[in-house]
Amino acid sequence: MMKLRWWRVDASEVAAVTAMGVWEAVLAGGGRRFIKRKDSDAGETGRALEELRSSLYNEMHSSEGAKRQQQRFCGPSVALTFNFAVAVGIIVANKMVMGSVGFKFPIALSLIHYAVAFVLMAILKALSLLPVAPPSKSTPFSSLFALGAVMSLSTGLANVSLKHNSVGFYQMAKIAVTPTIVAAEFMLFQKKVSFQKVITLATVSFGVAVATVTDLEFNFFGACVALAWIVPSAVNKILWSNLQQTGNWTALALMWKTTPVTIFFLLALMPLLDPPGLLLFDWNFRNSCAIIISALFGFLLQWSGALALGATSALSHVVLGQFKTIVIMLSGYLIFSSDPGITSICGAVVALGGMSFYTYLGLKESAAPTGKKPPSRSNSFLGKPGVVGDGGSSDYEDSV
Repeated sequence: MMKLRWWRVDASEVAAVTAMGVWEAVLAGGGRRFIKRKDSDAGETGRALEELRSSLYNEMHSSEGAKRQQQRFCGPSVALTFNFAVAVGIIVANKMVMGSVGFKFPIALSLIHYAVAFVLMAILKALSLLPVAPPSKSTPFSSLFALGAVMSLSTGLANVSLKHNSVGFYQMAKIAVTPTIVAAEFMLFQKKVSFQKVITLATVSFGVAVATVTDLEFNFFGACVALAWIVPSAVNKILWSNLQQTGNWTALALMWKTTPVTIFFLLALMPLLDPPGLLLFDWNFRNSCAIIISALFGFLLQWSGALALGATSALSHVVLGQFKTIVIMLSGYLIFSSDPGITSICGAVVALGGMSFYTYLGLKESAAPTGKKPPSRSNSFLGKPGVVGDGGSSDYEDSV
């Protein structure tokens, strides 16, 4: 019996050794290569998934990726169309606020617009939907502070100017923004405009003046406000366009950084330029809803303006504003049978012709191949070179 048990143990060991030998023989052939190939395929798949995850993270959580997404989905045509549609909507909303509601505080209305915009952007940031801003070292704080300051002056003074001046004088001030932009871009960035574009812009301005300037009534205070508004309005558009096109700033990221500065300056301007009685206003449900709707349109106008300035230029955005004025006037004539007069209609036709030719020149310049790299522009408002690291105009001149 003892010998039988020993034999059984030896037999099991022999069977195990035999099985291991067979397995080693299999691996010595193609089996080992098969397992290695499987491991290699798994490694390549893992690396591919990791690269995809990294790419998606960069697109969603980096300023460069956010800028690419904005450029991909919001080109010049989309941005300008978006800005035009929102501008028409805010005209209706703010006429209701200033007319039927009777809210006669233009600086306070601008302040409410920016406060609502800041709250909406804070919600987007809390949901991780706000685009990431470039590193702080890529753009000097002085540039962001200057943009927030001129934005408050541009917005507030525009509304005060329209309140104290006639529409005709206000339109003349708007037309003066065009040559101011040309001069400011030359002084700040040495940017020159071709002779053809200068003639075209002059034609557009002349047509808009003939079409819209029916009276030039103003008072001394209103004239001072209008003149003080021209330079901040021009610089505001230039800075929005420059910061987006020379760095990885998106429209929303730039709005998030500059809106607190704008709110601060509007708070300082409100007691100086607004009439007393804001707290005595009838803040009932109807009036409050009308003001909130106006503020929502204000946020969309600021965002769409920022997109348009980032995708085009300050001059193109001014031409868009003049186009909007002409279209609204002609729509009233064609749809609502208003009679602006043959002189105004002729001026509108001249302005539209000039705008069409300006668009043609812009498309021709963008399509023409250039053999040299365009000069880079500074990120700093003070002219100091910035590190390349992204619309927006907060153009509320139609808010009254």
